[in-house]
Amino acid sequence: MNNEWRDGNDVKLLINGDEFYPRVMECIRNAKKEVLLETFILAEDKVGYEMRDALVAAASRGVKVDITVDDYGTFDLSKDFVDKLINAGVKLHIFDPQPNFRGIRFNFFRRLHRKLVVIDNELAFVGGINISADHLLDFGPKAKQDYAVELGGPIVKDIRETCLDLLIRASNKKDAVEYKKCVNLPEPASTGAAKVLLCVRDNQKHSKDIQQQYLLAMRLAKKRIIIANAYFFPSYRILRELRRAALRGVEVTLILQGNPDMPWVSLLSSLTYSYLMRSGVKIHEYCKRPLHGKVAIIDDEWSTVGSSNLDPLSLSLNLEANVVVMDSALNQKLFEHFTDLSEHSCTPVNMKVATRGYWWRTPLIFISFHFLRHFPGIFGWLPAHSPELKLIRSKKRAYGKSEFNFKSTPLKEKNEGKLKVIQD
Repeated sequence: MNNEWRDGNDVKLLINGDEFYPRVMECIRNAKKEVLLETFILAEDKVGYEMRDALVAAASRGVKVDITVDDYGTFDLSKDFVDKLINAGVKLHIFDPQPNFRGIRFNFFRRLHRKLVVIDNELAFVGGINISADHLLDFGPKAKQDYAVELGGPIVKDIRETCLDLLIRASNKKDAVEYKKCVNLPEPASTGAAKVLLCVRDNQKHSKDIQQQYLLAMRLAKKRIIIANAYFFPSYRILRELRRAALRGVEVTLILQGNPDMPWVSLLSSLTYSYLMRSGVKIHEYCKRPLHGKVAIIDDEWSTVGSSNLDPLSLSLNLEANVVVMDSALNQKLFEHFTDLSEHSCTPVNMKVATRGYWWRTPLIFISFHFLRHFPGIFGWLPAHSPELKLIRSKKRAYGKSEFNFKSTPLKEKNEGKLKVIQD
């Protein structure tokens, strides 16, 4: 990955699956040469079926289709679902397949959490939206509020090469050579005026890139910082920069979960409230539905959208991808959206709420802040995966709870820390 700013890009905001899925699937149906897709969750529901059919149709007409999913996030696809993919020629890559122990999955560290789609080296999508129906508004009260962007222009090449880089690094020598042949395509032509940086977090050379972009923008902020983040338990350095920004007069607003899908996450977030609010940081809890977004805007141009939460998993363990965008139009659109969200769908947190039960929360706050000071080092003790790609040539061997939890005959093969390809 080049890790360089790219000029001349077009950026479109897509809010929730209701905007994201139709656009992505339309582009896949129009794909002519290649579709690359990475996601944490590929669910076997109405969205998953529609995505599968679009990918199968693309592969059937000769488009090269590679899908990479995470074993922890995508663990229970049926044999029939997968058969239709691989019979059409789709390659299904599974990140870190590991055996379950009595039906329990323990491989929840260092996940492939990125959500990327690249089509024909012309268009790309980056965000936090999985391939699952719970990102649609008609899912009901538990429908997730989330965001993605569609990108055209030179940045698409960087996103494509990031997807290929994972496949190359995880492959055996023979397969790596084949993927390397796909890398050197021309840079797409300029399509707009936005300046964009692809920012990834991995466990090698880019372990702190996303956090560093946040910190740099916060230090330079002069007017406003708005962060909408699902799982907010950031590093101490981020908390400190937010507080410093507020103290020098920047309007700092956090939009966090008020209707959480995992209540313990909100408890952790609340431990930071009084520390931040004493410096003037405003906190709003989004109560309409679970908030799943990972979005921020700073001043009038800077924005970021992607898969990275501001928590220890995203900042120190998972494979993540955000785009950082310098574009006043996107920034203004997000500002208007979050202003509306704050006024009509959020509950403001006051200091009385932030300090409620302070006598018993004080020890937890003390422990949590010392943890946040040192969590990059603490999590660095956990083993980092060196992904390896294994090609499963026999469909009979492609299924098994110990390898990838398809609903079919178990396979007694153990392959820890590997990325595998399922294909015909």
